[in-house]
Amino acid sequence: MKKILTVLVVLLTIVAFSSGAMAQAPAKPAAPAATDKPKVESPKTEKKESSQATEVSGTVAAYEAGKTIKVKGKDKETTFEITGDTKVNGEVKVGAKATVMYKKVGDKMIATAITVSDREKELT
Repeated sequence: MKKILTVLVVLLTIVAFSSGAMAQAPAKPAAPAATDKPKVESPKTEKKESSQATEVSGTVAAYEAGKTIKVKGKDKETTFEITGDTKVNGEVKVGAKATVMYKKVGDKMIATAITVSDREKELT
């Protein structure tokens, strides 16, 4: 009887310790359903820089040297960012006639060149 009781205690101890170890083991992730079709990723939309320069002419509505210029064209006012690479020909001031060459980068319009037509010098 003592032998059976000892064997029973040993077996219960082994079961108790092994079940605790199994509870701590990380669960294996479920395997995804097997399909014959390869997974195709949709192409990501990237904002590309426009390599083609565009031109807008009109009257300078607002000008902040080295930062922005707002030109009022036939239809609407357009604001352009000015960078260190922007070439400025002439004296930019509010009310002057100007032509802005720009490129579109994302949602921004970056001025690449600003040419101010000097009407007073042309007339003299």
